[in-house]
Amino acid sequence: MLNLEKSEFLSDAQIKEQAPCVFSEKASAEVSKHYTHIPTSKVINDMRTLGWDVVDAKEVKARKNSTKGFQKHLVVFRNPDVQIDGKGGDTVFPQVLLTNSHDGKNAFTFTAGLFRMICENGLVISTTQFEDVKMRHMGYSFEELQVKIKEMVEKLPLTVESMNKMQATELGQNQAIAFAKKAITTRFKDDELKRIKIDFKDLLTPTRDEDKGKDLWSVFNVVQEKIIDGDFAYKVAGKLRKARQIKNFKQDQKINKELFDVALEFAS
Repeated sequence: MLNLEKSEFLSDAQIKEQAPCVFSEKASAEVSKHYTHIPTSKVINDMRTLGWDVVDAKEVKARKNSTKGFQKHLVVFRNPDVQIDGKGGDTVFPQVLLTNSHDGKNAFTFTAGLFRMICENGLVISTTQFEDVKMRHMGYSFEELQVKIKEMVEKLPLTVESMNKMQATELGQNQAIAFAKKAITTRFKDDELKRIKIDFKDLLTPTRDEDKGKDLWSVFNVVQEKIIDGDFAYKVAGKLRKARQIKNFKQDQKINKELFDVALEFAS
């Protein structure tokens, strides 16, 4: 078992610094009278009781003053006792991504993810394998949360199977380029792709020795990391531009889920 140091988990003070709205003690004044306020901090404490602790927290920028402190936010959990051991020491930790808001517009939504130790890279599993789990604020209970998390963990063999299939699928150069071309559509729309030129061989070039394999799992991780981190360049009207890092967690999750589906399409 690979031990995660306690220092990798965030304290309440660190969470509050990164996403203050997690600790909102009341809901927005705009919610209906039927709305039940359950602060995300309550769910964090319950998740810790279940063995899942916080490794990251973010919040979107409030568009108006009335929503500041109540806006949508993300909390990422990891359990040091739950891991997937891949080939060649490629250890992956399952993650639970919780999104919520205190403005009455969002239920608690739990999404499955993966954290790859080799590159410290976060992946989000597509909804074709893991449907997002939603819990309404009204009627929230620790017992229901316990059941939902248990169900998510019980589906992990599906992820192990997908990971094994990707590792067993060898891609030739033409197949790898075809994968990269399909993958890039998760970030750029069709009309954008008509105006830009991307060096797909560069997009497929690993940045570390551990990812130099020709198997789909390695290729997928190389491309996914570059697309999310903006670690590639493209030309527009002959001018070279550097792609920007995806910082909005909603866009990050959307692209990650779609990329996982693309990878599954290429798995034999």
